[in-house]
Amino acid sequence: MQKWAGHPFPLGADHDGSGTNFALFSEVAERVDLCLVDQAGREERVALEEVDGFIWHAYLPDVGPGQRYGFRVHGPYDPAAGHRCNPAKLLLDPYAKAIDGQADGHPALLGYRLDDPDRPDGADSLPHTMLSVVADASFDWGDDRPLKRPYHESVMYEAHVRGLTRRHPALPPELRGTYAGLAHPAVLDHLTGLGVTAVELMPVHQFVQDGHLLDRGLRNYWGYNTIGFFAPHNGYAATGGRGGQVAEFKSMVKALHTAGIEVILDVVYNHTAEGNERGPTLSFRGIDNASYYRLVDDDPAHYFDTTGTGNSLLMRHPNVLQLIMDSLRYWVTEMHVDGFRFDLAATLARQFHEVDRLSAFFDLVQQDPVVSRVKLIAEPWDVGDGGYQVGNFPQLWSEWNGEYRDSVRDFWRGAQGALPEFASRLTGSADLYEGDNRRPRAGVNFVTAHDGFTLRDLVSYNEKHNDANGEDGQDGADDNRSWNCGVEGPTDDPAVLALRARQQRNLLATLLLSQGVPMICHGDELGRTQGGNNNAYCQDNEVSWVDWGADGGVDWEAGRRPGLSGLPDFARRMIALRREHPVLRRRRFFRGRPAHGTSGVADLTWLRPDGREMTDEDWERGDAHAVAVHLDGDGIAEPDAHGSQVRDESILVLFNAHWEHVAFRLPGVAFGARWQVEVDTADETQPGGARPDGRPDGRPDGRPGAGGSTGAGGQVFAAGESVKAQARSLVVLVSA
Repeated sequence: MQKWAGHPFPLGADHDGSGTNFALFSEVAERVDLCLVDQAGREERVALEEVDGFIWHAYLPDVGPGQRYGFRVHGPYDPAAGHRCNPAKLLLDPYAKAIDGQADGHPALLGYRLDDPDRPDGADSLPHTMLSVVADASFDWGDDRPLKRPYHESVMYEAHVRGLTRRHPALPPELRGTYAGLAHPAVLDHLTGLGVTAVELMPVHQFVQDGHLLDRGLRNYWGYNTIGFFAPHNGYAATGGRGGQVAEFKSMVKALHTAGIEVILDVVYNHTAEGNERGPTLSFRGIDNASYYRLVDDDPAHYFDTTGTGNSLLMRHPNVLQLIMDSLRYWVTEMHVDGFRFDLAATLARQFHEVDRLSAFFDLVQQDPVVSRVKLIAEPWDVGDGGYQVGNFPQLWSEWNGEYRDSVRDFWRGAQGALPEFASRLTGSADLYEGDNRRPRAGVNFVTAHDGFTLRDLVSYNEKHNDANGEDGQDGADDNRSWNCGVEGPTDDPAVLALRARQQRNLLATLLLSQGVPMICHGDELGRTQGGNNNAYCQDNEVSWVDWGADGGVDWEAGRRPGLSGLPDFARRMIALRREHPVLRRRRFFRGRPAHGTSGVADLTWLRPDGREMTDEDWERGDAHAVAVHLDGDGIAEPDAHGSQVRDESILVLFNAHWEHVAFRLPGVAFGARWQVEVDTADETQPGGARPDGRPDGRPDGRPGAGGSTGAGGQVFAAGESVKAQARSLVVLVSA
């Protein structure tokens, strides 16, 4: 085997067309062996003798794509000092672009002796661990580029590569549960027909199956257990290992972009799959434990954990920060993704102990010419002290708005005193974001996500039902703010089923009528259920997988899927309504006063059911469950991308979370002389709002008919007339 000196950068395995440069950071190492592994599992060791700035490197002119490899790091094994080097353990390259195989949970993966944890274990882990693979970077992207869709035009769809595609009957069996399956026309047609603009993919970085789950016959389904920050998870590849997953992932991104859909990755940079001091030695722990992980200051044998997973990465170490930034840039420049959602992002801000918005990580993101220009979305909390940080991230960032989720759920389940908070969330959460000169795009609004009840379960269960997880009901949130509509779980009662269907429409409609960035959880539009399991992280089975039905989903031409009371079509029509009306997706917050040059009506007006404006006393009533809001289409007061003033029709929304109907009197002619009903969630026969071409229906010339009803578009009412909102429903009217 020829060996040349090589270079300290780039880190990882870099194939240049002739040979491969290998480079590994370790400050604690005394010696590093590069181990090349053949198909039979035999290894050839090559000593890395060149070291520059703690980067161990060599160039091998005879090595190319597909070569499997790992590292053995010789150095101190002294847990009390934070060092856990053990050359018996074959280690993954932190910069591996592809990974082959999966760790099998064998005791040989442990770096310590079970009978004496202060001493290293001598068993070779090679037969039981994953292997890094030299990846082939070549790919024909054509003219593909990140889409860079503005936030205010986005409708996000949280999806799981495997869960979304595993049961789709139109997909060939070999493509179900894979990147190629997600790129299949049957899946793309559903997404484009629905109208979503971005998929936010749950973790696709290479992750590890947890031994304790495998022992119980379960698997890590969600994937928040990352071990490879550059490698697409090989379990989602139809092409198998040895690097084929890289090209398959790129093909998926290219197909989604061609369909006009952005790709956002849910990334887990706060911890790794190695867990606490009792976990396996797979990579970082054996390379340089004290550099990669945050250890307890006065007890370095243990890990400082703000993630609930056993460890946290050391966010003040320059090589950890470099690893994260190199990974982010790689996924943008080489894999063409459009943004990231950062799991437990508060941990990334813990440079020292407290969450600090001025931490080094945020500084690096702010100045980076690549990463700063894509979508950056934080899950703004972790499990450490002071970890709940909704509203406190820097200006470049958007955040999952947990306050929105809780408030909207409270309002529609009829909680006392929910109205003021609901109003704040509906109009973009200015109380959370405007003080830092942020805009409505700072909030990613959601009612449901992977963690918690599905939309259908939210209206079908009061309590979690997590027995299948095998944790005696101790896992999953207890505060779900759900309401079963009168019966816990499955029922044949038609009144309960009708109410549940209406509540699902109410929640979806509210989400898509709210200022900010809406996010739908995959399968909610199809009535997906997890049987009341609100923590299905370990259910890699029919509990979590989307049920597409025997026909493979929705016939968008027919407009609905049988048995769902038009829910898929309702979701599509609400997305179309949002797309057609800029007043529903403003770039700036409402001012509560008339815009310059308008008729004198405020851009936002809250109204009582009797048509009068809400007073402070009205807002303070704990038993208030009904309100109307007027959004002035002439009061947007912001230019479009070409500098022209944005104009729209005005919209009036009637919200009724009462258990009985409410008659709303329409406001005076200053607000609008005539109003047409576009959506009524109590009307199952008219899911409302748009023709298949995405334009409001019942109005072929773009304007309402004269008087009375205009057919499919809904009734037309004059100022001062009454409109009845049925119990637990909302009505959307557009100025005629």
